[in-house]
Amino acid sequence: MSTNITEIGSQKVRNIANGEVAELKTFWENQNVAIIFFRRWGCMLCRLWAKELGEIAPVLNKHNIKLVGIGVEEAGSKEFINGKFFDGDLYYVDNISTYQLLGFKRFNVVSIITSLFWKQSRDAIFKGRGMGLGGDLKGDWVQTGGALLVEKGGNLLRHFVQTGPGDHLSNQDILKHFGLENEYKPETMANKKPEERGECAVPATEA
Repeated sequence: MSTNITEIGSQKVRNIANGEVAELKTFWENQNVAIIFFRRWGCMLCRLWAKELGEIAPVLNKHNIKLVGIGVEEAGSKEFINGKFFDGDLYYVDNISTYQLLGFKRFNVVSIITSLFWKQSRDAIFKGRGMGLGGDLKGDWVQTGGALLVEKGGNLLRHFVQTGPGDHLSNQDILKHFGLENEYKPETMANKKPEERGECAVPATEA
């Protein structure tokens, strides 16, 4: 799909912490930015993606690349913040049209449940459970998300659209687009298998 970065840049988001409204373009006016559009704050798979991004947050910060997380609504954001899942600034869109403009599709109840049985989703659920990330039932269940990687000044590097709830833009891909792939060292707790961490799966609400 064609991506109009100027049109996207005019979309407004609201800061969860202080309620201030900003246009998306302000994030890339003065620095490179990685913007993650989460599908639901209480989604365990979103929490997993957020947690994994924490592995590269120091690298992004070192190179003055802003990390921003955006949700489709405010519901569940307090729990997301309290859980300390994400090492960046958090916002939610003022209007669902922002997600529509970015091509983030909506499932129906049947298709979203079916998508949780895809191998990609099952693997992510297993990993999230092993990390004890938990989840809740708040918010919009059927919306998907994605990501934007944008250079200072508005040059779009990557427009990622989720195909399902377990679909994530990898840390390696994110750093590669900023020319930093050689700084990624995935030997971290979040990338180890649950048995390597000495953890057992715990019950959680997945999506």
